[in-house]
Amino acid sequence: MLNKFSLLIVLFFTIAACTPRVELAVPDEPITINLNVKIDHEIRIKIDKELDDVFADDSGLF
Repeated sequence: MLNKFSLLIVLFFTIAACTPRVELAVPDEPITINLNVKIDHEIRIKIDKELDDVFADDSGLF
């Protein structure tokens, strides 16, 4: 009887030791996301107007 009881206790502690534990913790500092974004744009209005003048019907190019 003592042998079965000790086997039962060992089996209980073995199963209890293998149970997974999930823990959620909140970070101390807030999460920061640094986005280094470079926005470049080109304005081609001046070049387009100059090309329109070059290729105009009265320019005599063609």
